[in-house]
Amino acid sequence: MEHLREMRNRLVKAILGLVVGTAVGFIFFDRLWNFMVGPYCRLPAAHDLKAGECTLVVQSVFEGFMVNLQVAIMFGAVVTAPIWLYQLWAFVTPGLYRNERRYSLAFLGLSVPLFAAGAALAYLTMDKGLGLLLSFAPSNVIALITMQEYVGFLLAMLVIFGVSFELPLLLVFLNFIGVVPFRVVQKHQRLVIFLMFLFAAVATPSQDPFTMLALALPMVGMFLIAEVVMYFHDRKRDRLEAERQRELAEELDGPGAGIVD
Repeated sequence: MEHLREMRNRLVKAILGLVVGTAVGFIFFDRLWNFMVGPYCRLPAAHDLKAGECTLVVQSVFEGFMVNLQVAIMFGAVVTAPIWLYQLWAFVTPGLYRNERRYSLAFLGLSVPLFAAGAALAYLTMDKGLGLLLSFAPSNVIALITMQEYVGFLLAMLVIFGVSFELPLLLVFLNFIGVVPFRVVQKHQRLVIFLMFLFAAVATPSQDPFTMLALALPMVGMFLIAEVVMYFHDRKRDRLEAERQRELAEELDGPGAGIVD
């Protein structure tokens, strides 16, 4: 019951922070929307409906409100990430060992900028994927993309790129706590790289080669960096283990080791 009460309190604090962030998102929706439609507005097809003006459409009475709500929640989740991440950390950390607590704290500290880097890359490259998909339409066809469709596409791109940038960090974390040794990763290196390209091809919403490479190549690069970190970590751990075994052997072979009382 004590753990349940603590979980309730943590959830309430996290939800209150999210509500405040969502309210702020509602207030600044126009600025957020102008930023979000930037990749789409860089395309010539975005100005076909109204010359000189970037245009999206709505197909239902409530679509505008639902998009406002969705964007506000996205904004609230991002700006209040330190609050709900800390609540999650404070709830989980009592059940961790000291080394697990240290490594998980470093993991959380690095995961936020890595996710942001992945989301930024998705934002910068999204117009290439959209442009390729819209180029398949005949020249006498006008693309009527709804607000809901565009926000869903944008959100999928941001989340997929952001989470993908976390995978090498997760691999390093599992290595540091002793779950995945370096030799296992090295043995299956080619398979892992192939699976990364396959994941990028399947996971990207646009399914175009440019977006796939934009996701796969940074993932492979970070995976190789993670391999280097894992190599030196395992090498240091093996050296410390060898020293500990040698000291233990010296203690057992020391003076009086063969004397039996």
